[in-house]
Amino acid sequence: MQQYETLIVLTPLLSEEATKEAIAKFRGILTDNGAEIINEDNWGLKKLAYPIQKKTTGYYHLTEFKAPGELINKLEIEYRRDERIMRFLTVALDKHAIAYSEKKRSGAFNQKKQQTEEVAG
Repeated sequence: MQQYETLIVLTPLLSEEATKEAIAKFRGILTDNGAEIINEDNWGLKKLAYPIQKKTTGYYHLTEFKAPGELINKLEIEYRRDERIMRFLTVALDKHAIAYSEKKRSGAFNQKKQQTEEVAG
């Protein structure tokens, strides 16, 4: 199984409950088809680089998972069918990206900054 990372941008017009429901729907599609979810990260409401469907903000959600390759096509079809999704991007991770995401999850990037603050303080 290959490791993937998918980022979806949901419309900002959704309530918090509807946003959680949409995310749960896609999490269910992944787990029902044999994917293993490694990490999920809600980035929240962010300003878009350019307007999409006359909207200037969007709700970002990142999911990192291991899945068989044929599942990606099925997942992206579901993204296209759901009108709550404004944009999505799915990327297959190579060994360097996997190592980077593991370091990011463990907080290795923030440790150096914290250590220098402790020494200075």
